[in-house]
Amino acid sequence: MAENCASQRGTIPKGNSSVTIAKNFEEFMNIVFFGTSEFALPSIEALIKAGHRILAVVTQPDRPRGRDLKLSPPPAKVLALTKGIPVFQPADASDAGSADHLKKLGADLFVVISFGQILKNSILSIPKLCAVNVHGSLLPKYRGAAPTNWAIINGDEKSGVTVIKMNEKMDEGDIVLKREIAVDEGDTNVTLTDKLSGLGAEALIEAIGLIAAGKMEPEKQDGAKATYAPKLKKEDGLIDWNESAAKIHNKVRGFVPWPGAYTYYDGKILKVLKTELSSAPAEGAGSGQVADIIKGKGIIVNTGNGMIAIQYLQLEGKKPLDADSFIRGHRIARGYKFSAGRLNSFK
Repeated sequence: MAENCASQRGTIPKGNSSVTIAKNFEEFMNIVFFGTSEFALPSIEALIKAGHRILAVVTQPDRPRGRDLKLSPPPAKVLALTKGIPVFQPADASDAGSADHLKKLGADLFVVISFGQILKNSILSIPKLCAVNVHGSLLPKYRGAAPTNWAIINGDEKSGVTVIKMNEKMDEGDIVLKREIAVDEGDTNVTLTDKLSGLGAEALIEAIGLIAAGKMEPEKQDGAKATYAPKLKKEDGLIDWNESAAKIHNKVRGFVPWPGAYTYYDGKILKVLKTELSSAPAEGAGSGQVADIIKGKGIIVNTGNGMIAIQYLQLEGKKPLDADSFIRGHRIARGYKFSAGRLNSFK
């Protein structure tokens, strides 16, 4: 049944018969939406605005969050409840119980955006048409969990979203459409994700229009060009001062808000929240060593290639500060050497 998106031309299967797609059907597609994070929210709003009927939002179970580990609902659940949409939170959306529940909903289409679980073919074949996914990269580039992070980390000049007709393999489905945007020099993972979430919502509505009109012509991905965007780990955020200034700067931008770029100051974790490439001279400075402190510009640190200015930072257990404020309250001067461990020193 999942192949209907590609095989039907202007018709929607209804039991053993087919009916011509009418204008009112395009406006009222019956959809089950799978999503969890903030990235999914603009698409929920866009579907409602476009007149589609969301039968249910399938999302991850509530998880403990914060210092007190209070059980908190995922963002998609919060939005769904405010819109009066039923919520389904299976631990495994592909198990037999979930399949039975989803079949009873009678969806025309499954939409999957930032859900967080791999769906089996037994689930993807349930809707009358097919299941589509909106992914935050220009597939086949950056298949995986963290495409926006890696686009920033790798210094990409462009990014975008891809709508795919889903199969059981992660982000390997046939491409329905792509939409591209430029990555600005000041973009972080947060700002790029925000831009792509809005772009993804627009692309989703366009893709559903193609499906409803029988005009979708999916194209297979070129697996030879595939790259991967694995989930980040806490240790990924540790700054290696032997890397180039450009690479460190991109990691600072790409690791926002988690795991965050960090180094060590006087035996404590020092989060580096914002940086800028610097043209200041690096006379006699080793990698990770403070070469200069310039009011209004930041703490100038030498790297393996070039200089970087730390502009905003946060010491373990303290509030974020701009560089000028941090310097006034802490022992730091030219020659101080940041390190990858709990020991720091003046050279």
